[in-house]
Amino acid sequence: MAANDAAHSQTLSRGIRALEILAEASGAMSIAELSEALGVHRSIAYRILRTLEDHSLVIRDAAGRVSPGAGLAVLARSVSHDLQSAAMPELSRIAEEFGMTAFIGVWDRADCVTLVTVEPRHTGPTVAQRPGTRHPLSLGAPGMAIQSVLSEAEWQLAAPGQPYRAQSHQAAREGYAVSHDEVIPGLNSVAAPIILPGRHPAAIAVVYIRSELPVATIGERLRDAASAIENALR
Repeated sequence: MAANDAAHSQTLSRGIRALEILAEASGAMSIAELSEALGVHRSIAYRILRTLEDHSLVIRDAAGRVSPGAGLAVLARSVSHDLQSAAMPELSRIAEEFGMTAFIGVWDRADCVTLVTVEPRHTGPTVAQRPGTRHPLSLGAPGMAIQSVLSEAEWQLAAPGQPYRAQSHQAAREGYAVSHDEVIPGLNSVAAPIILPGRHPAAIAVVYIRSELPVATIGERLRDAASAIENALR
């Protein structure tokens, strides 16, 4: 029984990892490429893909190359649906006002994960921020904004072993956090915390290459947007 449970857990883990690899890839992958990335024999990768294909979580093109399927979008709609719905109007307004990519970052174990993102429509080059993108919570403005809601003692209880950044104290005072060259060199980010009833805090943020706007102007606007999202969720 224990052996069967272990095998089932391993199969599930491999299936989830296959989806993660496909989501992170720049394009469709062959079964050989995916099996190599998974570290399993091609026949095992094929069986995993057949199961995922049965649930529309992956699709194969005419050449047999694999990419994420529409079933993932159905699952994604239900993830923090209330937060996504409340945040979208604010994200859209901020993206157009500032000409910057705006997004919601959520706390997932030791990472900050992009939940939903909006890019400005009528500007020059902007920074792409795909939903599902993750980076360590200890890097970047969204992580500091999330930390700023908790004291150091509360943080250590909630995330044992994860560092509490000194800049998070300043973020707590000002209501927003700022980072430069942290997650990706050359990029700047500003974020404000969103307090969610009964859940980990999240953050509303922008990411950009450069801007003539004062950081305080961006931070205060994000702080107001975070309040509007919190009110919408009450």
